[in-house]
Amino acid sequence: MSPERAVTFDALGLYGVAAVLAAAFAAQFMLNELPCPLCLLQRIMFAALAIGPMLNIRFGPRPSHYALSLLAALIGAMVSTRQVLLHIMPGDAGYRSALLGYHYYTWALLGFIVAIAMIAIVLLFDRQFEKQESVPPAMTTFAHTAVWLVIGLTALNVISTLLECGFGACADNPVVYELLKR
Repeated sequence: MSPERAVTFDALGLYGVAAVLAAAFAAQFMLNELPCPLCLLQRIMFAALAIGPMLNIRFGPRPSHYALSLLAALIGAMVSTRQVLLHIMPGDAGYRSALLGYHYYTWALLGFIVAIAMIAIVLLFDRQFEKQESVPPAMTTFAHTAVWLVIGLTALNVISTLLECGFGACADNPVVYELLKR
């Protein structure tokens, strides 16, 4: 895989992260389902997952950039697994609504597992890491848009979390936006 193709692959990954963040945001507002603290941690880890591809797009592909994303995916998988295990008992209805029979935290776990597998596969292609003329690949409009889309959605999630939790700890089962109820 050439460095240019790697950048395109990274941009596609960023669009995937943006889709996950947008879907979580849509569920929050359209279904009026405020995210729990573990859900917020999963959103943070999806945003952190985007750091590696952003660095690859800006500075060119490097194994260390993929390592950052791999670490975020592993931590995200652990947080998602924790939430799945909290609701695994028979008779437990789970937290909030389900999509296609699975709750959002289960989908998040599957998303993190897919990210781990994709990063592992991409790391097999060594050609993308060959020395270049120390000039990063040109950032295409496609990649540039992906970067700013993820940054924008992450910023909106930060604002939403601040409104939900205020300046204290988030409620275990939030029902109101703390900063808006005053």
